[in-house]
Amino acid sequence: MEFSDRVTSVEPSATLAVSNLASELEADGVDVVDLSVGEPDFDTPENIVEAGKAAMDAGHTGYAPSNGVPELRDAIAEKLQGDGLGYEADNVIVTPGAKQALYETFQTVVGPSGRGTSSRAGDEVVLLDPAWVSYEAMAKLAGGELNRVDLAPHDFQLEPALDDLAEAVSDDTELLVVNSPSNPTGAVYSRAAMEGVRDLAVDHDVTVISDEIYQHINYGPEHVSLAGLDGMFERTVTVNGFSKAYSMTGWRLGYLAAPEEIVSQAGKVQSHSVSSAANFVQRAGVEAIQHTDDAIDEMVDAFESRRDLLVDLFAEHGKDVSTPDGAFYLMLPVADDDQEWCQEALKDAHVATVPGSAFGAPGYARLSYAASTERLEEAVERLVDAGYL
Repeated sequence: MEFSDRVTSVEPSATLAVSNLASELEADGVDVVDLSVGEPDFDTPENIVEAGKAAMDAGHTGYAPSNGVPELRDAIAEKLQGDGLGYEADNVIVTPGAKQALYETFQTVVGPSGRGTSSRAGDEVVLLDPAWVSYEAMAKLAGGELNRVDLAPHDFQLEPALDDLAEAVSDDTELLVVNSPSNPTGAVYSRAAMEGVRDLAVDHDVTVISDEIYQHINYGPEHVSLAGLDGMFERTVTVNGFSKAYSMTGWRLGYLAAPEEIVSQAGKVQSHSVSSAANFVQRAGVEAIQHTDDAIDEMVDAFESRRDLLVDLFAEHGKDVSTPDGAFYLMLPVADDDQEWCQEALKDAHVATVPGSAFGAPGYARLSYAASTERLEEAVERLVDAGYL
């Protein structure tokens, strides 16, 4: 059987591949400290669970409107307005997970025919490396071609790399993806950095995805939403969701907010693919977005303590790491062949991490500290004992 070029050009998710290997070891009775998957280790808050049960009991188990139930779209618009963004409910599509919101945006904006004077076969997508693994796959599946800007020499920050970004972005650029706080680095980009993005996007008429899924997992720096900057509302797709902030990964609930002309087109992708997010899950989402701030604060405090613990432990063993300001990831400098390091560390020390090369950052491993302090301490101890630190 022959397969399409757009599918064969894409690699499976590296994070899920590592997680699957760790699961295989665990099935054989091996105790693995799994620091590979970006999933909070907290239960979904009870008020959200109860809201989901109540929605099912009330009969909200049928089809939902494709773009989302009105109650949730209204709640999301109110939340975004509280962030200083001018979105109304008609600007919102509720999706089964933020990943679907991203996928729909790529499918809507990016195509196989190059823009402007570009000699590229597909529309140009600019990524800030290290970048979440699925951005590249989504660009390829949409027929686009990649141009990448490396932030690693700048301690993973965007502001000192603005000159490099200016060299990458041109009139041929169709889409720029910005993720702050960042997966995999935990970097939170400054207002000056975001204003630099704004200037380039306006000058070159570029659409920008502002992936803000880790917005609430922030340890102090100002969170800047691109859509709130002058000239950006009409060219920004803001993506967010419930998985990280509300520990609702398995509920699959996210959203995009964008100008209505983008919503009208992205809505076609949703209606002809996943149809909608689950009806009763959306009802639970209303509860989450309106009544769960205390649970978020407790979780963020725990993540910050774990971050500090890991940074200190690595320093004790001579590893200088960039201190993340958000999300729950840390980039650990390892070996030139980071894929081999991660494979061998899993085999020998039974610690699962993700190769940095999967994110466009060779020589690093990404660790998720969404694990108990005891397991984090054990992970470092195992890596030291096995000679990996």
